[in-house]
Amino acid sequence: MRRTPSRRLLAAALLVASVLAPMAGTPATAVHAGVDRYDQDDCPPDGLRPELAARLDRAVEDVRRQAGIPGVVVGLWMPGKGSYVRATGVADTATRKPMTPDVFLRIGSETKTFTVTALLELVDDGKVRLDDPISAYIDGVPNGDRITLRHLAEMRSGLFPYSADPDFDHDLLSDPSRTFTPQEVLAYGFKHKNTFRPGKQFQYSNSNLVLLGLVIEKVSGHRLADFIDRRVLRPAHLRHTLFPKGAEFPEPHPRGYTDQTLSGEVTDSTNWNPSWAWAAGAMISDLHDLRRWAKTVATGTLLSPETQAERLKTLPTGFPGTSYGLGIMKSGGWIGHNGSIPGYETVTVYLPSQKATLVLMLNTDITSQGQEPSSLLARAITEIVTPGNVYDRPVPPR
Repeated sequence: MRRTPSRRLLAAALLVASVLAPMAGTPATAVHAGVDRYDQDDCPPDGLRPELAARLDRAVEDVRRQAGIPGVVVGLWMPGKGSYVRATGVADTATRKPMTPDVFLRIGSETKTFTVTALLELVDDGKVRLDDPISAYIDGVPNGDRITLRHLAEMRSGLFPYSADPDFDHDLLSDPSRTFTPQEVLAYGFKHKNTFRPGKQFQYSNSNLVLLGLVIEKVSGHRLADFIDRRVLRPAHLRHTLFPKGAEFPEPHPRGYTDQTLSGEVTDSTNWNPSWAWAAGAMISDLHDLRRWAKTVATGTLLSPETQAERLKTLPTGFPGTSYGLGIMKSGGWIGHNGSIPGYETVTVYLPSQKATLVLMLNTDITSQGQEPSSLLARAITEIVTPGNVYDRPVPPR
């Protein structure tokens, strides 16, 4: 779930989002299920029924055009029924290069699922406890003796979100190539009073995850990116997922488009440095790694059953139909996370009742009529394929 920073940098301001002009249609590219290198589910090789696939084609294209989304990649796997993989629209609005399903994408707040998984592995190792105060690991956190690691992972710490600070917003957008350290971004939030007592309510805040990243580094003795690679990515067999050091971006990747600029005009944010998001939103992945990760994180195959049960104890967020656990959300029965960073959006979710997986990858984060484009797509798709389980995460008021 991405609320402000990873989605809107100005959390306190009501922004009027610019919308990309409708794109000339680019035919959808279908991918035969048999070429999927992860044969992990019992998905018939011939895909979904033709009439169902045709309905999905129309729904995806309708949302793409109406929301002004340049390009979209959709992956849907439903054991016993089939699979649906499509790429439609363009990866580059200047050259009109078509979007393809093999692209790498910045996954924004989906990074949180990796960071919290790493933390929970340390819990299983007996090196940290969820109810330890953050002050036991990191000095200088406002009310740190009362805020626990659990509060941070649940988004219930009360710490002010650093990316809601106007100075941070100005500094980032004035120089999107700048490298930020975790300590630098936290300082923007720590100059504000906490917004509520720990555990009292839900508030999405990247400050929480940056702190958890620092805890992982201190306890493990390794850089966060190295620890996640060794303990999460390799065991999960995610060969195309990485934690970049700076603005590097593997090929192929689409151009990304955002209106999170000082002027509010749409710009190409492809090469912006994601260091400001770090443990909360800096990672990169691709369609099939995200497919594998959806099931891994929802079923807890890297964790003990007891720790996974703690993770899935989701609590109300204040938004109907959506609850949040330890770095993971539930929406309409789907379990996982969404992500947004200037220029890109993703959704990676798993439906346990049907063992179904949905992955969405977009090359814009510009809202349409106050709605996140990834949520519009996920809702349209799940209304068709799982009408009893509709992903319908509303945009929280800003």
